Order: sequence, then C-alpha cells, then structure tokens
Amino acid sequence: MVNSEKTEKQKMLDGELYNAGESSLIRDRYKARQVLRQFNGTSEEEYSVAELYEIRTKILTKFLGKMQNNCWIEPPFYCDYGYNIYLEDCVYMNFNCTILDPNQVHIGEKVQLGSNVQIITATHPLDAELRTSGLELAYVISIGNRVWIGSGAIILPGVTIGDDSTIGAGSVVTKDIPPEVVAVGNPCRIIKKL
Repeated sequence: MVNSEKTEKQKMLDGELYNAGESSLIRDRYKARQVLRQFNGTSEEEYSVAELYEIRTKILTKFLGKMQNNCWIEPPFYCDYGYNIYLEDCVYMNFNCTILDPNQVHIGEKVQLGSNVQIITATHPLDAELRTSGLELAYVISIGNRVWIGSGAIILPGVTIGDDSTIGAGSVVTKDIPPEVVAVGNPCRIIKKL
C-alpha cells in the first residue's frame, strides 16, 4: 500500500498548513545557519575582492535553489532554508537582507535590493487557536526583472512584483505590484506609472 500523505515539507511548499517543528525541517534550518555563518564570516581583511567573489559565489551556488551569473550578496545575509531561493543573472542584495523562504522566492535578473530588505513567505493562521497549535503557512513571492527595492522594504507572503518597478524605501508590500510603476508606503501603493 502506498502512503499518499504529504510530508510537512510538501505541505509547506504547497501553501498548506504545516508543522515547522518537524524534525527534517529543523535539520534543514540548522544546516542553513551553518552555511550562512560560513558565508557571513568571509572577510575583506582575509581576501581580495576577486577571491571574495569566488568564495561567496561557490558557497551560495551550492546553497541556494538557483543562483545565475554575476550575483552579489553583501553579508550579513539571512534566510531559513536557502534551497527555496531562485536568483536570475546580476541580482544584487545590499547588507542585512533577510529572506524567510519556507516557500519559493523567485528574483528576476538585474534586481537590486537595498539594505535591510525583508522578503517574507512565512505567515500564520489568523485563528488564534490554530496559530498557537504551531502550524504555519507560506506563499510564493515573485519579483520580476530589473526591479529596485529600496532599503528597509518588506515584501509579504504571496506578493508578485512586475518587471521594471521600483518599491520605495521602508514600504510594506501587501499586494501585487504591476510592471513599470513606482510604489511606496505602508501599505505600498502606486504613485507613478513609468
């Protein structure tokens, strides 16, 4: 007889309620912390810029779900799992970016993230009893090509940001943003079409 029950990881990736305290997910997060300590511990005092690029790229290429060419992430960088993060060519993340990635995060080519940007796929049930049971949810985030996200912006679960848009510093993006706009604020709203 075949067991058709989903694993907690499968539920997590399917946007269903899942138990983040399940042992294999805990192990995956601990492994991610070990890799991030190594990545964040690389220092300009020890290596040339070219050596740093090579070392950091090697670490992240093995760690992330996908990392295309010419990507640069300034340490410190933080995430939950790593394997749910997909970067296209020429992505740049400034200092102290955080990606909570229990679900997939797709970042298009030539995207620039300012310092302290948070990309959060994780969320919790609104029902207090269900929430305190420890079950969580996570929804995919997609960021199009050539998007600029200003410092301190927060991208919330399930959001899609269209190509060539700009998200102002400190914005909280709660809903999808179409292509070719400037959007700012909390909640983030379109102020200009490009």
